[in-house]
Amino acid sequence: MKVMPIQKREISDSRIVFGCMGLGGDWNYDPYTHEQVTIAEKAIEAALETGITMFDHADIYKMGKAEAVFGEVMKTKPGLREQIVLQSKCGIRFTDGVLPQRYDFSKSHILSSVDGILQRLGTDYLDVLLLHRPDPLMEPDEIAEAFQQLKASGKVRHFGVSNMTAAQMRYLQKSIEQPLVVNQLELHLSRLDWLDQGILVNRAEGSSLNFDDGILQHCLMEDIQLQAWGPLSQGRFTGKSLEGASEPVKATTALIAKMAQERETTPEAILLGWLMKHPAKIQPVIGTSSAERVKACKDAVRQAELMSREDWYALYTSARGVRVP
Repeated sequence: MKVMPIQKREISDSRIVFGCMGLGGDWNYDPYTHEQVTIAEKAIEAALETGITMFDHADIYKMGKAEAVFGEVMKTKPGLREQIVLQSKCGIRFTDGVLPQRYDFSKSHILSSVDGILQRLGTDYLDVLLLHRPDPLMEPDEIAEAFQQLKASGKVRHFGVSNMTAAQMRYLQKSIEQPLVVNQLELHLSRLDWLDQGILVNRAEGSSLNFDDGILQHCLMEDIQLQAWGPLSQGRFTGKSLEGASEPVKATTALIAKMAQERETTPEAILLGWLMKHPAKIQPVIGTSSAERVKACKDAVRQAELMSREDWYALYTSARGVRVP
């Protein structure tokens, strides 16, 4: 599967993104091991065999080790860099025991973060850089300066955000010359406020929802690719123990298993197919380091195409636990 030029919403022809947060071992500063590099290599190979050519990182994942082991794998595979789209995120700073955990969209931090990302990955450029979480102290003009310098130097080709509202994106875009091409949000079958927000208009039960009204429509109208983190619901419907689970979770797990058996596919493909059926052409970011689980997602695109409106609503209603109004 060849990589397409990023233009507007279509950042690649990879309908699924491989999320690399699971690579690199534990969340500490211990050195990564040869075994962890091997795990990363197997996961990357499984992703490529599945047709996935886009890989998502963040400078904080496993304290930088996720990017570092990915870089080790790329060293052993000449030509791989030109076959894939690399995306990473910056802006979250962990506590060091003195300073608090915080967000930092200052020009100096963005620039230094990108230099660290490129060094760990062993590449000269990122295809996409995302601002990881909204910084209340962000200055759009300062971010614009950082983006312009990164673009001019060739270190970053395209820019986007993660976990941002439509208003926050508009606020940034007023200063940033480059179009924001991605917004990465938590979207999946066990968190449904992104859908409920749209159907509970003028209803009392909709007043407690916390999902930004209009964000999906804004991204669609502005050709901003929606990416979904957590799309497999942390295994809740695809093999995780159901001990103590709610009745809707148990019922939905059974329904997904039934659909998978009838269609001769995997529960993972059904779950992702449901998400990808949405008209926003959502790109799931699967965050597993298991090569086998990556391969289980291979049929997701076909399942999205085959899924009927009735199938989609059956899963949505089952996960909600109550019918739509």
